[in-house]
Amino acid sequence: MKGLLINKENDIVIADKVKIYTDFFHKTKGLMFSRPLRKGEAIILVADNEGVMETTIHMFFVFFSIDVVWCNEKKEVVDKIKGIKMFTPLIVPSKPAKYVIEMKKGASKHTFIGDKLDF
Repeated sequence: MKGLLINKENDIVIADKVKIYTDFFHKTKGLMFSRPLRKGEAIILVADNEGVMETTIHMFFVFFSIDVVWCNEKKEVVDKIKGIKMFTPLIVPSKPAKYVIEMKKGASKHTFIGDKLDF
């Protein structure tokens, strides 16, 4: 699936080449062994249930830094971390989330906790 990622609070297109992963294989692989994300690219990992552990990620075998935004079931931003470095062992959201949005470093600069996203 490819589509747009839009911040509805300010009508900014965060990414225009978005892949949404719902299956076990793609969610497990994520960005491991991938080329760096380019401008406008993002992936969204959809958890089976909203939660903290379900949306905890790692950066093992990811050879570039990224920004990550977590959203709840209503697609509201509940946490955000900018510039996560490669090989960071554990990245835990501060609140339960349903969606993990991984994007190019710096792409989340106009996205804030409480914003509503559309994808």
